[in-house]
Amino acid sequence: MADRRLARVALTWLTEPGTRLVHRLVERLGPVAALELLLDGEAPDQTLRSAVAARSAGGDARAVAEQALTHTERLGARVVTPEDEEWPARVDDLHRLRLPGAERRVDLETAPPLCFWVRGSWPLGQAFDRSVAVVGSRAATPYGTHVATELGYGLADRGWTVISGGAFGIDSAAHRGALTAGGLTVAVLACGLDRPYPMGNTALFDRIAETGLLVSEWLPGADPLRPRFLIRNRVIAAGTLGTVLVEAAARSGATQTLKRAIGVDRPGMVVPGPVTSAMSVGAHELLREEPKTRLVTGVAHVLEEVGRIGEDLAPPARAPERLRDQLDDEATQVLEALPRRRVLALDDVAARAGVDLRTAMRKLSMLEELAMVVRRDDGYALAPPPANDTRV
Repeated sequence: MADRRLARVALTWLTEPGTRLVHRLVERLGPVAALELLLDGEAPDQTLRSAVAARSAGGDARAVAEQALTHTERLGARVVTPEDEEWPARVDDLHRLRLPGAERRVDLETAPPLCFWVRGSWPLGQAFDRSVAVVGSRAATPYGTHVATELGYGLADRGWTVISGGAFGIDSAAHRGALTAGGLTVAVLACGLDRPYPMGNTALFDRIAETGLLVSEWLPGADPLRPRFLIRNRVIAAGTLGTVLVEAAARSGATQTLKRAIGVDRPGMVVPGPVTSAMSVGAHELLREEPKTRLVTGVAHVLEEVGRIGEDLAPPARAPERLRDQLDDEATQVLEALPRRRVLALDDVAARAGVDLRTAMRKLSMLEELAMVVRRDDGYALAPPPANDTRV
């Protein structure tokens, strides 16, 4: 077990997480034999051989892995591998992720992780088991921050784990919402656990580690390089039961998270924003272009997408029920026949309503009991509505 763990760490250092060929070698040969094959220069692909040779020039892979494991212990963290009970099995679905029109390495190399570095006491698999990702723009608007905070709070308050990337903007708002609710939240990082990025969120990361989890695929000390954020996003997308995009500009990396979620058959949800905001462009384009995306406006809609069938249905949106809504057709006709500011005789009410006198009298009596009509000496009139009353 220790040898396999060491080999997985060494393989992660030799090649970036998500490399499909490495994942296939590990599945076929096991991590120890796969590592030996790569270090012997026998990788079945020239690009991979070159990458391994370049990284090996900077150190011995096994020695680097041993140092990383020692450093991990000093950080109070742990390495979790697929051989461990707490492994989040849902991320293994990444083996079937294929993004249409993919040309860049970050869009092609989307294999499942070899291992995770984890800081926090919760079992990793348990934290991901009932989880929703909330992602979006770093340059969030006050509207987006409000929505993300409400989603984070509402999901955590209902016992769901809130997963995000720990960035400024939407990510931070979702994490803080979950923490305020006293719930569980997980930040999936694109760098080493000892180098949480952005540094301005250090206090937030410490709070998350105390009650939730910090997770990374990179060794301690790894820098937050730009491509690693997209590599990281595939874990957020596949590890959760669904992804909610709150705000995203036209070229936002958060839209890539949603596309990866859809690619592994997870619900992809988008919160609509103001059409005048640049932070709505990417989100709205996904709603237009991706048939599988769903528009959501709150926690109830999200839970309807990711919850148990028949148990988490969102109530239909309805305006407040008015007293007028309870009237039958004839009573409505009689009520509508009465002018706003004058009295009308019984026969005139019947004529204007298109009903006979007996029906008009019966409906007027009912409307009078409901305090919607008042009787005068010379006929009937609409009752003045009480102040601030919306029942009629």
